[in-house]
Amino acid sequence: MKLIVTGGAGFIGSAVIRTALESGQYQILNLDKLTYAGNRDSLSTVSGSDNYFFRKVDICDRDAVAGAFSDFQPDAIMHLAAESHVDRSIDGPGQFIQTNIVGTFNLLEIAKRYWSELPKERKDRFRFHHVSTDEVYGSLGDQGLFCEDTAYQPNSPYSASKASSDHLVRAWHHTYGLPVVTTNCSNNYGPYQFPEKLIPLVTLNALDGKPLPVYGKGDNIRDWLYVDDHARALLTVLERGHLGEVYNVGGRNERTNLEVVYSICDCLDQMVPLPSGKMRRELVTFVKDRPGHDKRYAIDASKLENELGWRASDNFDTGIRKTVAWYLEQKGSWCARVLDGSYRMERLGVIHES
Repeated sequence: MKLIVTGGAGFIGSAVIRTALESGQYQILNLDKLTYAGNRDSLSTVSGSDNYFFRKVDICDRDAVAGAFSDFQPDAIMHLAAESHVDRSIDGPGQFIQTNIVGTFNLLEIAKRYWSELPKERKDRFRFHHVSTDEVYGSLGDQGLFCEDTAYQPNSPYSASKASSDHLVRAWHHTYGLPVVTTNCSNNYGPYQFPEKLIPLVTLNALDGKPLPVYGKGDNIRDWLYVDDHARALLTVLERGHLGEVYNVGGRNERTNLEVVYSICDCLDQMVPLPSGKMRRELVTFVKDRPGHDKRYAIDASKLENELGWRASDNFDTGIRKTVAWYLEQKGSWCARVLDGSYRMERLGVIHES
């Protein structure tokens, strides 16, 4: 399958490309703008493959995207390119509107025109896979799970922009017949994640014995999904998902933020104890909560599991140990190159009162 992946130098996109190329079933063109969160080092293990191609492209640049479609002649597109950090969306929502909404609109229009001109056999095979987030559903109480028919109630500029893109994809399917599938996933973690996210940020700070700020009381709950499991799920949906359908992808690993931080601390204390003998849990400090911080997310992945046969391989305990070990190995190489000056692990998403 000739597959265009947008945002393939990012965290989830690079995992998809590595997984797809290792299967031997894909030829891939990676379109990525290479913003602060995009890093070609994340694809070093596959960048020499004869089946991998890269173009530095902004999905808001319609001519560049159209040229990529024309030259590569894809059988499918998996759309992962997005501004994705809630705190950044609070600081500067404009870029989220441009990339997540306008960029998705551009892709849909180009894909629709390209698809409509394909010969029937190729037209019947074409797929547009839109990758989204569980944050579009809003916040859960103590009980219940997000399902594919849960009403949308986004609460941050980021989740509102992703909800908008989801609705565009749905509309292009129902109005124009564009063959689409959509996935909404829970919180991902694993190797190659940009260090502004909770798990790599805590890991790197805890490794150096720095304070570990935790929002509020640390009791916000997320469902955690190991990124390689997510990559397999995305390829499963691309290959076998039913057109027009939505599939939720979750790890069935609910943890409070404080439990996640403590798990990282405990792993590091076992792997590399602090010279002082101090336990890293003592580094936790509680700070003012993020504005509009959703209380709980939890995914019901039954539809994906039952209809398409996907199952997560890693639970949180196995996944977090692999993740922490990877960041230990990469601290002086990949992590150092990623932290090139554009981001220094400072807190983002604070609303300053005038």
